[in-house]
Amino acid sequence: MNFAHFMRIEREEDGRTRHYVVHTVDPKFSLEIIPDGDAPDKMGKGVIKALRMPNSWAGNYSQYSKLITAAQEFFRQSLAEPAPKAETRRFQT
Repeated sequence: MNFAHFMRIEREEDGRTRHYVVHTVDPKFSLEIIPDGDAPDKMGKGVIKALRMPNSWAGNYSQYSKLITAAQEFFRQSLAEPAPKAETRRFQT
């Protein structure tokens, strides 16, 4: 599967890590995902905590279900493959 339109953002807040997956082209949306503690690898595809999508797509569930499934798979794969240190520090302020 092509994940070129997805980006994972990881933020530290109050000692907890928050994970976001963003779809960067239309329809733009974001998922806040937490790792699945019940999965064998303790990460899994993640558990969706929040979904933010444009109102114009609110009723188009079949389209969104495909994109959400792809976003969860992207999350799983992005955590399975370690990123180079330079890449993980690129956006730190």
